[in-house]
Amino acid sequence: MKGGKSVISEENKRLCVWLKRQRQEKGHTMRSLSELLGTPHSFIGKVENQERRLDVVEFIRYCQALEIDPAEGLKQALN
Repeated sequence: MKGGKSVISEENKRLCVWLKRQRQEKGHTMRSLSELLGTPHSFIGKVENQERRLDVVEFIRYCQALEIDPAEGLKQALN
């Protein structure tokens, strides 16, 4: 990573795009996903709009809620 905040990095952008696509493909709204995670729906919006980054534990829980493989998300971020 070339300096700067990772919340606006290309890797984070690819990860957020992937998470949003996965949410939509699973048929979840931001609100329904936030209910599964026990967070405000604004949390999902901030993640998807790259206003907030996920820590590792949050990322794993996010993926578990969507029933997707976190390793696939990491591959997407690093490509």
